[in-house]
Amino acid sequence: MDPADFLALISRRHCQRAFTDAAVSREVLEAVLLAAGEAPSGKNTQPWKVTVVSGAARDGLSAALCAAFDAGEKAVPDYEYSLLPSPTEWKDRARACGFSLFELKGIARDDVEARRAHGRENFTFFGAPVQLIFHLPLGAERGNFLDVGMFMQNVMLGLTAHGLGSCPQFSVAGYAGVVRESLGLGADRWVVAGMSVGWPDGSASVNGFVPERLPLADFVDWRDG
Repeated sequence: MDPADFLALISRRHCQRAFTDAAVSREVLEAVLLAAGEAPSGKNTQPWKVTVVSGAARDGLSAALCAAFDAGEKAVPDYEYSLLPSPTEWKDRARACGFSLFELKGIARDDVEARRAHGRENFTFFGAPVQLIFHLPLGAERGNFLDVGMFMQNVMLGLTAHGLGSCPQFSVAGYAGVVRESLGLGADRWVVAGMSVGWPDGSASVNGFVPERLPLADFVDWRDG
């Protein structure tokens, strides 16, 4: 592959938030997941596991998550996703991303009902026919999360190469207990993230949303001497 083509593939991957109901073949998913398994991991431990959820199982998981969300149940993830409190610059970027997405969707800042409906879309998986659940052993450490993150990025790039779309979702992991119960995962598994997978809906303007990325100088420090 031409290096420029591969870098273009990386740049093409962005979260998709509207999918068609067209099926995703198991053959493609198997090929992508197998290739993604080439991701590096500490001493080749390969700690990741993935539960592929589709069909009736997908609908059941979505229904259970929506029920918890609609009932106002508090999200209780298995781990803290980020620093608390977050650095100011992280908060600023998160707010800018959120406000831009709301503006694109025509959601006013004071429209609580529309914002809640926006959040609920996470649990309908944006209409995607497949939901991937990534999980690790209970008590996994930071390095294991680094490993599964590299694996997940490989999955998303593989999907992009096939013309498929994806959206990684910590929101799904927020209801870890619901996920475990719905899918029969043991109490010894930590839910790391979900990922909606499917064919992007080309008519949905939300799929053209790309949040602003930092310039190289803002996150790279060169040490030459």
